[in-house]
Amino acid sequence: MGIHPPEPPVTPPASPLASAFDPGRPGLRAVAIVAVLVILGAAAAAWFSRPRAEPVAPLPTAVPAAGTGSAVIVVAVSGKVRFPGLVRLPAGARVADAVEAAGGVLPGVDVSGLNLARKLVDGELVTVGVAAPDGSGPGGGAGKVSLNTATVAQLDALPGVGPVLAERIVAYRDRKGGFRSIGELRQVEGIGDAKFEQLKDLVTL
Repeated sequence: MGIHPPEPPVTPPASPLASAFDPGRPGLRAVAIVAVLVILGAAAAAWFSRPRAEPVAPLPTAVPAAGTGSAVIVVAVSGKVRFPGLVRLPAGARVADAVEAAGGVLPGVDVSGLNLARKLVDGELVTVGVAAPDGSGPGGGAGKVSLNTATVAQLDALPGVGPVLAERIVAYRDRKGGFRSIGELRQVEGIGDAKFEQLKDLVTL
């Protein structure tokens, strides 16, 4: 008898379940697509669930105090100006602003005794080119000395004042922007109750 060559091994046919996961089959590609979608979905969920910084509210803008920069004062300008009368000026305005608002001084008027740099107060009277009466004695004149416009010499002429106290009154007036009441004269160094009683009827604002 002759020798027969061995028969090749017989591969069993693939089962239907194994055929579905064959790399060459469309089913495996579908599974891969599904897996990719699952991974992407998980990544997206992780991204959107990450801790987020709370937005910082903007700091409130500072609000200027009511009336700042918009307050208006009314002063009366009399004497040797072009248009005497009431003028409206912004708070913090000075005597020079009031004179200018009244049309300026008339030609030839001497304003050397007027403190043009002094700040004005509401309701004040600014007299230009007219000497204030000194009121130095019972018969010295019917007028009163203005605390807000008088010169050192005019204040010096008041009884019991003198040059040193007159300088203090003017310095206080310039520092505070003017007197707002006759009683404020007590705030000047050197003016006590007795001296105030002596002066209160001789001065005005």
